[in-house]
Amino acid sequence: MSKVDAVKTPCIGICSTTSVGDSICRGCKRFSTEVIDWNGYRHREKRAVLQRIDKLVIQIMEPRFVIESLDDLQQGMRASGVPVHPELSPYCWLHNLLKKRHRQVRALEDFGARCRSAYADQPLEVIWEQADRELLQLCEAHRQRYFPPELV
Repeated sequence: MSKVDAVKTPCIGICSTTSVGDSICRGCKRFSTEVIDWNGYRHREKRAVLQRIDKLVIQIMEPRFVIESLDDLQQGMRASGVPVHPELSPYCWLHNLLKKRHRQVRALEDFGARCRSAYADQPLEVIWEQADRELLQLCEAHRQRYFPPELV
């Protein structure tokens, strides 16, 4: 396996860049150019994209959720048909689970996670939708700051 192939795509099967034309994928949070050019990226470039996504997701998810069991989270995700990306943090795993299956997840505890006390009285879908909206805003701010239109 070459280094180009060694880094897995963060795609979770909800691509809004290719299907809707979004500048940031609503699923994996990559920029449209990153989705399109992914297979041509070198190992270092792919890792940089994954690290950026990971940091932004953790920033939004960690204040809302506690992951208590990595094993339960991994098992629950696999049972739900959501891939576990080994190079991303468990908060990215949880984000991907909720992105793909938030309507089916009845109890986060079944997945080794829980809401932090500040959010415990809110419905999971409300917490999730707010987190995903804030994450997309954070990604967009990052894209505008580091990839202004005149550079693309």
